Amino acid sequence: MKFPHFSYASFLSGAMALAFACGATPSFAQVNAEQVLAIGRNVLSMEDYMLSIQYFNQAIKAKPYLADPYFFRAIAKLNLDDYKGAESDCSMAIERNKFKTEAYKVRGFARQNLGLDSLAIEDYNIGLQYNPIDKYFLFYKAVAQTEVKNFNGADSTFAVLLRQYPKFEEGFTARGRLNLERGDTTAAVEDIDKALALSKSMLNPYLLKAEIEWKRKNWQQAGEAMDAAIRLSPDLPGLYINRAFIRYNSDDFFGAMSDYNYSLELEPKSTAALFNRALLRYEVKDLARAEDDLSAVLSLDPLNFHALYNRGLIRMEQEKNEEALEDFKAIHNKYPKFYPVYYAMAEVKRNMGDMRSAMQLAFQADDLVKKYVTNPEKNPLDRPAIAAAESNDSRHTSDENESEVDVMEKFNRLVTVSEVAETQLSYNEKIKGRVQDRNVQVEPEPSYAVSFAQGPASLKSVSNYFRELDDLNQMRLISRQFYLSPGLPAGSDNELSRQIFSFADDISQQIKSGKERPIDRLALGVAQTMLKNFPEAISNFDIAISLDQRFAVAYMARGFARYAQSQANAIINRNSENESFLDRRAQAAALQEAISDYDMAISLNPRLVFAWFNKGNIYYSAGDYTSAMQCFSEALKIDPEFGQAYFNRGLAYLQSGNKSQAFSDLSKAGELGILPSYNILKRMK
Repeated sequence: MKFPHFSYASFLSGAMALAFACGATPSFAQVNAEQVLAIGRNVLSMEDYMLSIQYFNQAIKAKPYLADPYFFRAIAKLNLDDYKGAESDCSMAIERNKFKTEAYKVRGFARQNLGLDSLAIEDYNIGLQYNPIDKYFLFYKAVAQTEVKNFNGADSTFAVLLRQYPKFEEGFTARGRLNLERGDTTAAVEDIDKALALSKSMLNPYLLKAEIEWKRKNWQQAGEAMDAAIRLSPDLPGLYINRAFIRYNSDDFFGAMSDYNYSLELEPKSTAALFNRALLRYEVKDLARAEDDLSAVLSLDPLNFHALYNRGLIRMEQEKNEEALEDFKAIHNKYPKFYPVYYAMAEVKRNMGDMRSAMQLAFQADDLVKKYVTNPEKNPLDRPAIAAAESNDSRHTSDENESEVDVMEKFNRLVTVSEVAETQLSYNEKIKGRVQDRNVQVEPEPSYAVSFAQGPASLKSVSNYFRELDDLNQMRLISRQFYLSPGLPAGSDNELSRQIFSFADDISQQIKSGKERPIDRLALGVAQTMLKNFPEAISNFDIAISLDQRFAVAYMARGFARYAQSQANAIINRNSENESFLDRRAQAAALQEAISDYDMAISLNPRLVFAWFNKGNIYYSAGDYTSAMQCFSEALKIDPEFGQAYFNRGLAYLQSGNKSQAFSDLSKAGELGILPSYNILKRMK
C-alpha cells in the first residue's frame, strides 16, 4: 500500500515563537541546540524539509543525547519519502526517551510505507498502552491490520475507533476498504455513505464508490462517483484515465478520448494514457496516430510487450510488413510460447507473399495450443503481463492465477491505473500544511526576495533588475553577489545551504571584530532569511537601516522577512488549538509593518516594481483583493510586460468574482510565460 506525505505541523505549536524572542544571532561555531532545534521546527512547519534537516543535524551534533532532534528529523525524512531514514531516526529518539509516544506513531507509519505492517502494529500497540483511545494510533493500526489480512482484528480496532470518534469520516472510509477487501460490498457501501454524510469534500470515499460500482458494471453510478472525485482533485491524471475507462464502457467514446487527452496534458509521459488512447484510435482506424502513441509508450517503456504487439498489428494493417515483423519477432524472442504472435507473423508472411513461412508459423501455433490442451501443466503457454499498473492492482487477477483466457483479447484491453487503490485512504492526521496534495490549490506567483542565489531560468519575461541592488554589487564590498529572486531558492539545495551557513558565521565574526557597516548587517540578514531564521534576519535589517535610513535594499529585504515570518506564524497558529484574537491581531500588525517597508522602498525609488508586486501579495494573502489589484496595477504601469503581476491580479479578480477580467489577465500572463495560467483558463472554460 502506498502512503501519502505525512506532516506533523500539529506538533509545531505556538510555544515555538517564544524561542525566537531570545538572544542575538546564534554563532554557528558554538551551537545553541535548543535554539537551533526551535528554528528547525519552524522551518519544518513551512515544509522546507531539506533545510530543516540541516538544523536538526546541528542540534544532534551539539547534544546527541536529546530525543527531539532525531524525532523531528524523522518527520522531515518522512515527508521526503525517506521511510528507512525516518524509521532509524525514530528508533534513535525512542532509545533516548522511550516515553516519547509520538515517535512510535511516526515509526509505525514509516514501517507501513516500508511494507513492515506487523512491526508497525507492534509500535501502535506500544503507543496505545500510553493512550488507549488515541485516534491515529487506532486508525493506523486498523489500516495495518487490514494490510496483513487480519480482518477480524481490524474490525475490532475500527469498532473502538468509531465508538470513540463517531464523526471521524476517514475511519468510515478505511473500514469501507476493509469490508470491500473481505467481500462484504453491502457493508462497504454503508460505510462509504456514512463517510460522505459527514463530509462531501473527501476524495477517497468517491474513489471507493467508483471502484465498487464498476466492479458491478454499474457504469453510470461509477461515472458519477468519479466525476465527484475529479471535482475535488482535478490535478490527478490517473483519475481521468480511470474515468475514461468507465466512459468507454458506457459507450461514451468521445468522453473517453477527451479524458485521455487531458490526462496527457497533466502528465505527458503517462504510458497508461498513451496506450489507451492508441487503442481507441486503433478502434476508429486512426492508424497513424495510434502507431505514434504506441511508439511513445515504447520510448518510455521499451519492455512493454503489449504495446509492441498492438503496434505490430497496426503496422500490419497499414501494410508496413517489415516493421510489423520486427515487432512480432521481438515478442517471440521474449515469449517463445506466446502462440498469438505466431499467427500474427504468419499473417505478415502471407501479406509478403511467403506462403511457406506463413504455413509453418501457423502450424507452430497450432502445435503449441494442442500440447497445452493435452497437458497444461507440462506445456504451459507464455502469458505476458498486460501492464505494470494492472499487475500491481488487486482489482484484477494475475496471469498466473487466471484460468484459460483469450490472451489476444487481453493484449487489446484498456488498462486502468492503480492510483485509485493508492489514493483511497489518507493515512495522515489533519494537517493544514500539505492541503495541496489533497485538493487543488492555486498559488500566486511568489514575492521577490533579496538573496545570494539566482532564481531558476524560466519562460517568464520579467527582468529582475533592481538599480540599488546593482549599485551595491558594483561596489564589491562583500564576497558574495546579491540577487533579486522569486521566493527563497536555498531550501532544496544542500550545498548552497551549507555555503550560506558558513557565510553567516564568517560575517558574524567580522561584525564582532571590526567596524560595523550597513552592508554587513544586510548580508547577515539576507543569509538568515535564506536559512529561514526570520527573527534574526529582521534584527539585522533593523540595525542596517538604523545605520543608513535611506537603504532601499534593506527595506526590501526586511519587508520580505517580515512577510515570511508572519506566514510562518500563521501556519503555527492555524495548527494550534489555542489561536487567539491577540495572535490574529499580531499577525495583522506584522503584515502592516511589511507594507510600511515596501512603502519606504517605493518612496526611495518610485519605479521599484518589485516593491509594488510584493505589497500586492501581502494584501492578497490577507484577503484584501481590492488593494492587491491596485498594487499589481501600479506594478504594471511601471512594467507592462510583468507577467507575474498579470497572473496574481488575475487570481485576485477571480477571488473577487470578476471572471471576465480574470480571464483577460490570466491570458496575458500565459502569453508572457506564466504557464499555470493555461491550466486555470482551461478549468474556467
